[in-house]
Amino acid sequence: MSSSITTKAADLLRQAVGQGRESLEGAALVELLAGLGVMFDAQAPAGGADLRITLNATREFGMVIGAGLGGLEGELDEANFRRDRASVYAAAELTDAQDFLRLFKRTLAWQKLAAHAGQGGRPAPEAALTGCFARLLELARAFAPGKPDASFVLQALELNPVCAGTGLTVRSAKCSFGKPQPRRLPRPIAKIDKLIHPKRIGIIGVSGSGMNFGRIILRNLIGSGFPKEQLLVLKPGETEIDGVRCVEGLKAIDGKLDMLIVAVAASAVYDLVDQIIETDAVDAVMLIPGSMGETKKSREPAAALAARINAAHAKPGGGPIFLGANCLGVVSHPGSYDSWFIPLERLPKPKKKLVRNSVMLSQSGAFMITRMSQNPWLDPAYMLALGNQTDLTHGDMLSYFADLPGIETLGIYVEGFKDLDGLHFAQAVRKAVVNGKQIVVYKSGRTGPGQGGVLGHTASIAGGLTLFESVVRHAGAIVTEDLNTFDDLFYIAGALHTKKVGGNRLGALSGAGFEAVAMADNIESDGYAMQMGTLADETVTRIEQILVAKKLDQLVEVRNPLDINPGADDEAHLDISEAFLRDPNIDAVVVGLDPTAPSVRALEQSKLRPGYDLSDPKSTVHLMPPLADRHDKPLVGILDGGSLYDAMTARLMDQGVCCFRNSTRGTKALVRYFEARQNADYLKSRRPGGSKP
Repeated sequence: MSSSITTKAADLLRQAVGQGRESLEGAALVELLAGLGVMFDAQAPAGGADLRITLNATREFGMVIGAGLGGLEGELDEANFRRDRASVYAAAELTDAQDFLRLFKRTLAWQKLAAHAGQGGRPAPEAALTGCFARLLELARAFAPGKPDASFVLQALELNPVCAGTGLTVRSAKCSFGKPQPRRLPRPIAKIDKLIHPKRIGIIGVSGSGMNFGRIILRNLIGSGFPKEQLLVLKPGETEIDGVRCVEGLKAIDGKLDMLIVAVAASAVYDLVDQIIETDAVDAVMLIPGSMGETKKSREPAAALAARINAAHAKPGGGPIFLGANCLGVVSHPGSYDSWFIPLERLPKPKKKLVRNSVMLSQSGAFMITRMSQNPWLDPAYMLALGNQTDLTHGDMLSYFADLPGIETLGIYVEGFKDLDGLHFAQAVRKAVVNGKQIVVYKSGRTGPGQGGVLGHTASIAGGLTLFESVVRHAGAIVTEDLNTFDDLFYIAGALHTKKVGGNRLGALSGAGFEAVAMADNIESDGYAMQMGTLADETVTRIEQILVAKKLDQLVEVRNPLDINPGADDEAHLDISEAFLRDPNIDAVVVGLDPTAPSVRALEQSKLRPGYDLSDPKSTVHLMPPLADRHDKPLVGILDGGSLYDAMTARLMDQGVCCFRNSTRGTKALVRYFEARQNADYLKSRRPGGSKP
């Protein structure tokens, strides 16, 4: 949009505001539309493809641009369609006209538009749409929520239906504006380093005689290796508890604490936080108590507390940062501490990776507990529970970890965002992805009852799911639809992060025919598809030689996907996998390892064939890890079987081999992972250094 058009739009809006109006109508609206390159004609005949184009100032993401089906079709529930088919959305701060046109081309609206233009012998109106999107985005940035000195903001601009021919004609339009929403002061997120790498930790709320949450946390701190001499208990009338020195209170602290863990009753937190701010004796605070802001009675005092914490960030140095409330705590392996109030014996955290290089952020502590209990191979370096985001938010945390060296993947559970923090979060997603990290996100509150549960859990505000998924996915995150998919994608992102993702050609093999077919049946996601690679002649010859050596040549025809027969042993599976990996026409391989097959050494101990088990040097657990290591293409193993084969799976995963217990889940996860990696390459190519449009 030229500066003259921006100025004209500003004049039109200011004039309306000066007249006490909250919307633009009549000639002024027509004039605004003309500046956007759109002609207004209420009597224009319906086209073959009606569009809807919108700008909306959302609470979470600020200004969002949207486009998709319009007219009567635009009234249909977007949940009836696969993702990005009815409409697409993007944060205005993270897109430009060409990028948004690329996104819009995923929709049915574009397909109908292109087909209608083709029937009329006309090219699809890419230029007209690109021009309109460019002007809308300039308008969005000029009047977006959050501008420091803005006297008003554009709330919504909807063009629906829009008829696209040689130009754009709209039959109906709405434009509204209003007062800007107040913004919180920025949190000093550099102090998150004190939260996850503290040198001195204090804790208040420890029982000297019983085993309350505070005492469990103290025991966990000690049990996880944090030095006792660097711990301090704030407890009047006590000199030591569990060998840790006690002091009377905040004013008795010698020097400054990096972190203070608050495990007192919620009613005691309000005065205590004021003391923490006043004494300036702590850099980071962890608020464990629940019920703050989660019940009707507590919402007003919790909001007042948040306001006082926010005001403290105006102090020199930014004041202390607060994690929580309703916070399970933090596990920081690099910081050598565990502050969860779950006893260590109930959730052992054995090291499952040579190098811990992932992070889990979650509003719900129980989400992390169950994920780690069921999936220890996720094995994050840091696990932080955000609780109800009284101070630190999703956007703050991800902004910090987006720049932290050594972190490759982040798994994030979101219930809701504070005002405009969705935009902060989306910007951090984009920065992290451009920095080479991968972000896997699960958003709860996917139904009406689910949203009600979220509101009662951590005092969150559950935003619209379609908007959330579209904006966050466009920013670069892998957005998952259920807990199993979250587990699978967080795991595969960590397991394959160092592997090369080139094209989209898959190689698949198994001794179980149904698995080979299932792999081929699951190579498509909602908006992306892999294809079964065509094996090179040299690969076919090599596989035929392997089959001859294993006396399987009369039973197997070489193809992709390949059913190698239940008679294949460990070597046959892995030698053929290597032939696939060496093929220039294959970009990734999924192999069914067939643990139930009689020729596979898959048992901890075989009674029928002693020694023909996991201890055999020719077992898959010995042969597959070096195979996976020496190739830069992704290799995924499938072990579909019951608990008898848990040991085989564990030994492979402990050595870094990417394994799944089901061919459908494994293949689907790989396809989604390839889609995300290739999208990340696109984002890096568009925005060197991660700068925004």
